[in-house]
Amino acid sequence: MKKLIAMALAAATALSMGSMAWADDANTDTSQTDFEIMSGIGALSKGYDDNPVLKEMEDNAGITIKWNTQSDSLAEQVNIAIAGGTLPDAFQGVGFTNYDLTNYGADGTFIDLTPYITEEYMPNLTKILEDHPDIKAAITMDDGCIYGLPSAERMGTAAIGKDEDYSIYTIPQFSMINKKWLDDLGLEVPKTLDELHDVLKAFKDNDMSAKEYGNPEGSTIPMSTGFDQWCWGQNIFYAGFGFTNWPNDVINDLVLNDDGTVDFVCTSDNYRKALEYFHGWMEEGLMDPEMFSQDTTQLMAKCSQGEVGVSTWWYIDELMGDYAKDYVFLPVLDGPDGTHNVTVRTGGGTNAGQLSITSECESPVNLLKFYDQWYAPENVMQLQYGPKDVYFTSQNDKGVWQSITDDESREKYGVSAGELKGQYEVFGPKLILSDYYQTTFQLEDRAVERLTDLYDYWMPYVDSTTTYPVDVVYNQDELDTIDEYKTDFENAVSEQEGLWLRDGGIDDDSWTDYLSTLEDCGVEELKEAYQSAYDRYVETTGTSETEAE
Repeated sequence: MKKLIAMALAAATALSMGSMAWADDANTDTSQTDFEIMSGIGALSKGYDDNPVLKEMEDNAGITIKWNTQSDSLAEQVNIAIAGGTLPDAFQGVGFTNYDLTNYGADGTFIDLTPYITEEYMPNLTKILEDHPDIKAAITMDDGCIYGLPSAERMGTAAIGKDEDYSIYTIPQFSMINKKWLDDLGLEVPKTLDELHDVLKAFKDNDMSAKEYGNPEGSTIPMSTGFDQWCWGQNIFYAGFGFTNWPNDVINDLVLNDDGTVDFVCTSDNYRKALEYFHGWMEEGLMDPEMFSQDTTQLMAKCSQGEVGVSTWWYIDELMGDYAKDYVFLPVLDGPDGTHNVTVRTGGGTNAGQLSITSECESPVNLLKFYDQWYAPENVMQLQYGPKDVYFTSQNDKGVWQSITDDESREKYGVSAGELKGQYEVFGPKLILSDYYQTTFQLEDRAVERLTDLYDYWMPYVDSTTTYPVDVVYNQDELDTIDEYKTDFENAVSEQEGLWLRDGGIDDDSWTDYLSTLEDCGVEELKEAYQSAYDRYVETTGTSETEAE
C-alpha cells in the first residue's frame, strides 16, 4: 500500500508541477536503519551477508542490510518486484538501462538522487562529480534527474603515471610486421601505404613463410586481419585516408569533428578512395580473402604458424606466439596524399544502472551514507577484487596494494586468484578512476604494457583527440530514431564496404545508389539524433570534447 500511495503522489505531483519538481528537496528523515536490497551476485560469490567490507561499511553508516541476492533469475525477480509493487529499498547490480531509469523515474518507482549528491550527504561522490563533469553528464537523464549512481572502470594512461589520461580503448588496433622478413629482403619498416604495398608484394613474391620458416610452398599470407573487428580488423590502415572507422560503442562510422559537428565517414569521398585503393591490394593477393569470414582462432593459428607478414592485435606475443620475437609494431602509415588521421575512440562507458533507490525507502540519506563509502578508493578496490589481507597481500614502498598471485592463492585458499576474486566481488556502483592504480592498488602487468605502448608509441601519431563520447544520454525521441535506423544503417554500410573491398566496382552510378540507400536507412535522421544528444551533453558538462583537450 505504501508503494501505491507513493506512486500516486508522485504521479499527481508530476502532472501538476512538472517531471522534476517533486524531487527538488532531499528527504531528511533518518528513522529507518534496516534496509532490504535486491542485488545481483556472482556465481562464485560467498554471499554478501558475511562480506567483511560490506559489514564494515554498514557499521560505519549505522544501518543493517537484508540482502536479497539473485544470480541467474535476477532480471525475472526484478520485474516481479516492480510489477507487483513489492519493492525493496534499493536495487543494486541490476544494470538498468538509461531507458529503464528514465521510465522508472518518471512513474515514481525510483527517486531522484540529485538532492542527495551533496557535500553533506555524499562527500566522496560529490567531489568525484565536481572533478569529472563527464561522469555527472553520463548519469543525468534528459529530464535533468539522476536515478542511478555511477559505475565504471576508467583504465587510462594516468594509471601508469602519465599526465594525459588516454583510455586503454583509444586506439584498439595495434598493427605489426615481420621485421625478420624485412631484414632478409633488405627493406625498411614502411612509413606509407604505398611502401607497405611494395613490402607485402615482396613478402608474397618471395614466399617468405616458406623461405624463413620452412612452411609449405605458397603458404605466405602477406597481410591477414578480420573485417571491421574490434582489435584485429583492417581499419587502422584506413588512417592514410583520413579516418579509422573501427567498431565502437555508439554507432559505426560516426565521427565528431573538431568544430563539434557530427558526421559519417562512410559518406565521404575519402571513404570511397580508401575502398578503391585497398581493393587493388585484394586483387593482387596481398590481403587475406578469408578476412571476411575468419574468427580469432583461425587468425591466431595462421599467425602462430609463421604464415602472416602483417596483422593487428593488442599484443605481439599473444598473436604471433613463438615467432613474436621477429615482429615489431608497424606505425600509422601516411596515405597517397602524404597525411594520416587516426579517429580515436572514447573509453569504456559509465553505467548509471547499478544502484537505484526506490520510493519504498523512508530514509534515503541513511542508505546513501552507506553507498558514499563505495566511492573511497580502498573500498572500491576491495569490493571489486577482495579484502585486504585476502586478495591484497601487501603494500609497496609507495603504499600501493599488491594483489595475490595465482600460486599464492592456490597454496593458501585452494583456488586461482581469479576464482578468489569471484568469491569476494560485490556487484554494484563501483567507480574505479585511472589514478587509483597509481595511488591505491596495482594494475595488471598486461594492462601496463598496453597503456605504455599506447602512450609512448601510438599516441604521437594522433593529431586530434576529439571523439564522440560514449556516455551521451539520449532522450526518448533520439532513442526511437536510433532504434528505428541504426541496425539497418550499419548493416548496409558494412555489407557494401565488404563487397567493394573484395570485388571492387565503385563508379559514380554505384556510389550514387549507395548514398541513396543510406538515405533510406536514415543517415540524416541518425546524424540529427546524435548531434542533438551531443549538444545537450556539452551543455550538461559545461565543455565540449575539444575544449576538454
